Amino acid sequence: MTALLELDRVTRRFGGLLAVHNLSFAMREGEILGLIGPNGAGKSTLFNLINGVFPPNSGRIVFAGADITGERPFLVARHGIARTHQIVQPLTNMTVLENCTVGACFGRENLPLAQASKVADQVLGELGLADRSEILAGKLNVAQKKRLELARALAARPRLLLADEVLAGLNPQEVADMLGIFRRIRDQGVTVIMIEHLMHAVMNVSDRVIVLDYGQKIAEGAPQDVAHDPEVIEAYLGDPKVAERFLAESS
Repeated sequence: MTALLELDRVTRRFGGLLAVHNLSFAMREGEILGLIGPNGAGKSTLFNLINGVFPPNSGRIVFAGADITGERPFLVARHGIARTHQIVQPLTNMTVLENCTVGACFGRENLPLAQASKVADQVLGELGLADRSEILAGKLNVAQKKRLELARALAARPRLLLADEVLAGLNPQEVADMLGIFRRIRDQGVTVIMIEHLMHAVMNVSDRVIVLDYGQKIAEGAPQDVAHDPEVIEAYLGDPKVAERFLAESS
């Protein structure tokens, strides 16, 4: 099966810091890939490389058969890659619907305003924000802003969604609801890469997990296999008590 996304020996340096080092992996369409690792492991930098915020110093990024290495973010979006951000930044003086419409206007289908608004309205309904569509985005609570961030990305009609800590700051019920949304997204044909620190969540929803440490891939495989990898436990968890809790959450 042809991969939807392929990274071939991708490296990115910032001065003397090697943020991502010689990283290679491939994703098939319809997969949810969990991306985990300690703070500073290079996870968000990897997203920035995929969606064109930074060009890699070396290596290639191929999406749906097209070499997108170093392409600017708006061109990457046209290919069908959308992302959320760890720190949500809605356009606070615009309505929820207008925020979501922006995603549709500048996404894969490059929709005109009227059509983009219809797509945005549909996506807001799917994410439970229809009753908030006409209020200012700045008035949403944290969980609602997280949903809006996701809605704006999905309104771009992506083939690949890069989700950066969408679950951070949510309570257990909100986390469970969001995991259900990700499963529905996958069932609708969207491939997902998730950066997450909530281990029980990422292990529960992911088909496969990649672990980064100091910009390098130290493990890749099924969630249960990665959860029991000694190198992962040492690099990511350290404290044996934390490791025990991690394994219990992942079982």
